[in-house]
Amino acid sequence: MRLPLTIALLGCPLLGLSACHQPGPAEQAGQSIDKAGQSIADTLNPPQGPAQAAGRKIDRALEN
Repeated sequence: MRLPLTIALLGCPLLGLSACHQPGPAEQAGQSIDKAGQSIADTLNPPQGPAQAAGRKIDRALEN
């Protein structure tokens, strides 16, 4: 009884990794649109100093 349960518990993370995929053309287009929107937002509302500029870069790197 323990062996099938152990195999199932160890196999679940492997199934999750197999779900990873490369971004398709629609996702890439969406990312380009998002970056363009961020550039426009920076033009209309520029960061107020180096700390805010660094914070925006970190947020974008982490996709928040």
